Amino acid sequence: MSTQKWRIPATEGLGFRLGKGQTVRITDVEGEQVADIVAYRADNPTEKFDPTVTMDALRKMKVTPGDILYSTRYTPLLTIVADTVGQHDFINSACRPEMYEFTYRKKDHACCYHNLNKAIAQFGIEPPEQHYPFNLFMHTVIQPDGSIRVKRPLSKAGDYVDLRAETDLLVAMSACPASESICNGYVCTPIDVQIL
Repeated sequence: MSTQKWRIPATEGLGFRLGKGQTVRITDVEGEQVADIVAYRADNPTEKFDPTVTMDALRKMKVTPGDILYSTRYTPLLTIVADTVGQHDFINSACRPEMYEFTYRKKDHACCYHNLNKAIAQFGIEPPEQHYPFNLFMHTVIQPDGSIRVKRPLSKAGDYVDLRAETDLLVAMSACPASESICNGYVCTPIDVQIL
């Protein structure tokens, strides 16, 4: 049986279709690389993955195999089938040019926002005001005083997450271009994507 496989080059993005019942494996090729992922219902792209709904439905921020990622309308979109890392992020929006200007004083920086917009354009989906992805491999910690710290990812070379589609989906991913941050271990590297 043939499989679909892609390598997302460092700092770039990818869009693909995932049919109901299909499982996609997202692999951190070299380790410590964040992969932003968004998903839209193929039959109604106005309905998409929502991290805040997912946290509300699950009553937690840390997901484990068997947990479901939900849409804006509380519809199950993806189920976590396997996860070799166990540390990901729901609370950070996609990086965008304004963030790089604000944080690093850099203009016109590559960003997840543009990567995701380019990836969804092939499906006729207009860019949203902002993307709120599931940030695979991102290590965000909320301290007891409420402050937020981004730490070095726990993912090593070859670590992966398997996600099963609960309905037909349009999926976009970005290999985060933030080499300025410890969120990618200060080096941007590729992400492998395979429909199993």
